[in-house]
Amino acid sequence: MSADALDKELADLAASARAGLLREIEASGAFDADPRWEEAFAAVPRHLFVPYYYVGGVGGHERCWGGSPDPRTRARWVRGAYEDVPLATRMRDGVLLSSSSQPSLMALMLAELRVEDGHRVLEIGAGTGYNAALLSYRLGDGHVTTVDLDPEITESARRHLQDAGYRPTVVTGDGARGVPERAPFDRIIATCTLTSIPRAWLAQCAPGALILAPLATGLIALTVRDAGHAEGHFLRTPAFFVPLRGSDRREPEPVALAGVPHRARESDLFHFLLALTRGILDPQEASALWEREGMPGRERYGITVGAEHAWAWLDEPEGPYAWPLPGSSGPGLVEV
Repeated sequence: MSADALDKELADLAASARAGLLREIEASGAFDADPRWEEAFAAVPRHLFVPYYYVGGVGGHERCWGGSPDPRTRARWVRGAYEDVPLATRMRDGVLLSSSSQPSLMALMLAELRVEDGHRVLEIGAGTGYNAALLSYRLGDGHVTTVDLDPEITESARRHLQDAGYRPTVVTGDGARGVPERAPFDRIIATCTLTSIPRAWLAQCAPGALILAPLATGLIALTVRDAGHAEGHFLRTPAFFVPLRGSDRREPEPVALAGVPHRARESDLFHFLLALTRGILDPQEASALWEREGMPGRERYGITVGAEHAWAWLDEPEGPYAWPLPGSSGPGLVEV
């Protein structure tokens, strides 16, 4: 079989796999908040952004490479690129540094970002460049900025974007500091887990801007009033990302769950509360609150960033349950 025939076979496989992924994302309901994102996911080829990725196995991680001389390996690579799973794309000494997020979660986050034509978007965490490409398809290159701390990541993201025909602004820098030279932004979306909301982001937002970011295994959607004030609820869905590296990163200490009832220990919703109140409530206190309040889902929690303090809360910003975020001296828990 000729090289041209092989290329066509691979391209046909990629097109078929992309169509299958799109159907899967649609069925998940991820596009419900903004169905216009379907067109972007149909148009942007994910495989161009993951020329290789790592697949876990018995002996560690195996590198799946699109440039393999073996056509079966290349076919496996293409099919894997369009599975609705996160793909490990950069590892160092067995530690995951960067990944391509699960496409259905990306779709949900982009839909919940509620962008409009003309909006300027800052993405924190360039990753492979795939998310920036989706944003660029929807809004245009000139309206999208993506930033990452690692120059190797930004260089490869820039290359992938160019190969796919997109040229947003790609910046190497500390995402916690934002990109002030490109401000103001109407939307900020983070694809890495935070422990607190960087104040620099609020200062770089236009009034009424939206910040969507992973925090405490959830997704917080904050509406920005001005440089010193933002507030919003968590979305219902869970979200797990690699941590933001740079000035905002703090390594969490392991938490002992001795004395916590089995129902709480096994619940993702309890672990969300535990992550949100880390350092404020011990596990037994968190478990008692969680049981008493009816095992609340993520959507009942929110975050307020004030001029001097930032805090998380259950049900109401000024209600009986509020906890300062890390690095803030805000209000403590009012009632246990």
